[in-house]
Amino acid sequence: MKATQKEENANVQLTDFLCFAVYSANLAFGKAYKPILDELGLTYTQYITIVALSEQDDQTVSGLGEKLFLESNTLTPILKKLEAMDYLQRQRDPADERQVRVSLTKNGRRLREKALDIDLVEACGLTPQEFRKVQKSVATLRDNLVKAVHERE
Repeated sequence: MKATQKEENANVQLTDFLCFAVYSANLAFGKAYKPILDELGLTYTQYITIVALSEQDDQTVSGLGEKLFLESNTLTPILKKLEAMDYLQRQRDPADERQVRVSLTKNGRRLREKALDIDLVEACGLTPQEFRKVQKSVATLRDNLVKAVHERE
């Protein structure tokens, strides 16, 4: 590495890190969602679980975990809590007892309908076109990082 590159790297500020920009944006999203989700009595991870099940009901726990980027040890307590709240049901797959399938209950579907009003596009200060572009860029970034990690394993 040349001396000038070392000097440039030494002057890199926290705000120059893309990972910090994504991390701090995630924290800002959490703060923006919190009052809305508090009214529904949900955490963010519970909310996205309900959304994912409303898109495709009767999923396996492992498939749902992949969709949400959550490990089983993180997802299982979320599912248990949502089941206790009567928003979803879990049952063993009759065709494969090793698999647990998850479905929304009537109360879960009602909750999702109630939560359809959650929309932070305006709060982001982006036009709808800019919002879609940023969302696609961040999803591409995530997918590339996941791929890079899998390639190293």
